[in-house]
Amino acid sequence: MVRMGFRLILGAQPGIEVVGEAADGAACVELARRLRPDVCLVDIRMPKLDGLDVTRALAGPGVHNPMRVVVITTFDQDDYVHTALRNGACGFLLKDAPPSLLIEAVRAAARGDALVSPAVTVRLL
Repeated sequence: MVRMGFRLILGAQPGIEVVGEAADGAACVELARRLRPDVCLVDIRMPKLDGLDVTRALAGPGVHNPMRVVVITTFDQDDYVHTALRNGACGFLLKDAPPSLLIEAVRAAARGDALVSPAVTVRLL
């Protein structure tokens, strides 16, 4: 249901096209490598391979031609933020963020910028 909500929100935006969805982390890595989307939106908690490992596989240190990955989660934990960013994420959002922040995070990643949820940023500073 969450994936469907993200698809509806993002797919309704001009200039954004949702090109794929995956039910688990292993499928996400395979699909992303095949489709090469401009931005990958990755949940931390996924079956088979979690979002932090997916991020490292797609954007981590040593990855040739890394992808732009935005990590999203319900779990507001500092170690998740640090690991996601260390693994190459260019965005980190909490699932309770408003749709406008999700859209801005995807747009920021697509243009090569980064966006971290303001609540997380304030706490980490």
